[in-house]
Amino acid sequence: MALWDKFKQSAQSMQAQLLAKKKDLTSGAFRDASMAMCALVAAADGTIDESETQKVAQLIATNEVLQNFDKDDLQRRFYAYAGQLGTDFQVGKIQVMQEIAKAKKKPDEARAVIQIGIVIGGADGHFDPQERAIVREVCFALGLPAAEFGL
Repeated sequence: MALWDKFKQSAQSMQAQLLAKKKDLTSGAFRDASMAMCALVAAADGTIDESETQKVAQLIATNEVLQNFDKDDLQRRFYAYAGQLGTDFQVGKIQVMQEIAKAKKKPDEARAVIQIGIVIGGADGHFDPQERAIVREVCFALGLPAAEFGL
């Protein structure tokens, strides 16, 4: 099986796992950490451009797991985090990682944040090395082994 096919199958499996937990993923900490993760993945190469943020915002609006929340509110939060990263990536990254770290209190939510990052990262058909690296960093920040997610 080609590497991409294997990853695609893994991402589909993660989406299914997220759907199974959807009713439990309703906290503000999960909402905020997920949007921060989406912004980090979109800016994984150190820059964030308008077309990329629009694609991710569209994915957020249509992701079934995130439908527990108002899509306009999710997108507003995503754009705020993306703005922090776009203004000064290194400073913004610290701020965004602090937001993500709040999900550490609930391991199931922390795992779901990682899964959201992987699903969003691979949605364009390519989970590039910078996106993988940023998701690994988030795993470390949340105290989760990256190997658990095939990273």
